[in-house]
Parts: sequence; C-alpha cells; structure tokens
Amino acid sequence: MREERRSQRQREIEAAAYALLEEKGYGGTSMIGIAKKARASNETLYNWYGDKQGLFSALVTRNATEVKEHLETRLDSDQDALSILRTFGPKLLNLLTSDRAVALNRAAAADSTGELGATLSKAGRETVFPLIEQVLLRAKQEHQLYFENSFVAVGLYLDLLVGDQQIRRVIGRLPAPTEAFCIERSERAAAHLQLLLSNPGQKLKVKHD
Repeated sequence: MREERRSQRQREIEAAAYALLEEKGYGGTSMIGIAKKARASNETLYNWYGDKQGLFSALVTRNATEVKEHLETRLDSDQDALSILRTFGPKLLNLLTSDRAVALNRAAAADSTGELGATLSKAGRETVFPLIEQVLLRAKQEHQLYFENSFVAVGLYLDLLVGDQQIRRVIGRLPAPTEAFCIERSERAAAHLQLLLSNPGQKLKVKHD
C-alpha cells in the first residue's frame, strides 16, 4: 500500500476509534467494531496496531506528536527558554483540552483495567514532562529562573498554564478554548512563573511526594 494511501486509511481508522470511544467508552470499543466502522479489515488493524491497547497508544502518541516535536526543535535552537515556553504553552493547552483529549481522558476514567490511563501517562505526561523540565533547566542556566527542584518547578508551570481547565473540559463545564485564549493564558503563565522564580534569594524549595 502506498504511503499516502496508508496514512489516509490510518486517519479513517483513528477517526472511527474516536467516534466509538465517545459512543461506547474504552471497554465497549473493540477492534472488530472499529474495523467495521472504518470499513477496514480486522487483519489490517491487527497488522498495523497489534491490539486495542496498541491502537489507542498510537492515538495518544499522535495527539502529542506536535507538542513533542515543537519542544525538541526549540531545544535544539538558540531560542531563550522563556520564549520557548510562550510558543509552547498554547500548543500544550490545546492538546490537553481538545475534543480528542477529552474523549481519551473520559474513557481512561471509565476504564476499570487502568490500561488506557497507563497509556495516556506514558505517551503523554511521561514524554512531555521531561522536555518541559529541560526548558526550565535552560531558563535556570540562563539566569531567567531560580529554583532548586526542577520537578516542582515544572509542576508550578503546569499549574499556572493548565490549572483546572482540563478537568473542567472533561466534566463538560467548559467549551473548547479558543486560540486567543490559549495564547493569552500561555503568556500569563510564563510571566507569572518568571515573577515567582525570578529572585535568586527565594528559590523554590517545595517538597514533592
């Protein structure tokens, strides 16, 4: 199968997976059901993804790819750390609050096996968190921020950027954010982080579990 055609079929299969996920939840979504909705063969799905967990892992990874690649590219550049945060923030906030992210998180919450939650953590947080940490460590090296514990500093940044936006989206209390909102909130998060961590005499020392 030509690469262009395969990519198109993958998008169709993944769109079918999201549709069934929203309709039936993770437990009620099967590879057979996805194949039927996407008008694809069971053999194709199993050859490409292995099993249901492999398919949903691919969904999560694809969802996070733009954010991951953005950070990796900026870290390879000479751009200063706080500028990286300002351009990265809208992408991360959109990733975490998009309709697809909401569907995945709702499904993970309803999945009693914990499989989807583990997949979300591995392909999402456990991949992106270390990259954010690298950005903040660069900010520390550039004397833009002062802190002792990088783990806590990343947590503070995420609190400032995301806050309760993601959970309120998941429980249906907020509409999808606009691009302008994501940009404004990213600027505010970077500014507040700099304000809180700009004094070398008051390094962040909060302990974490």
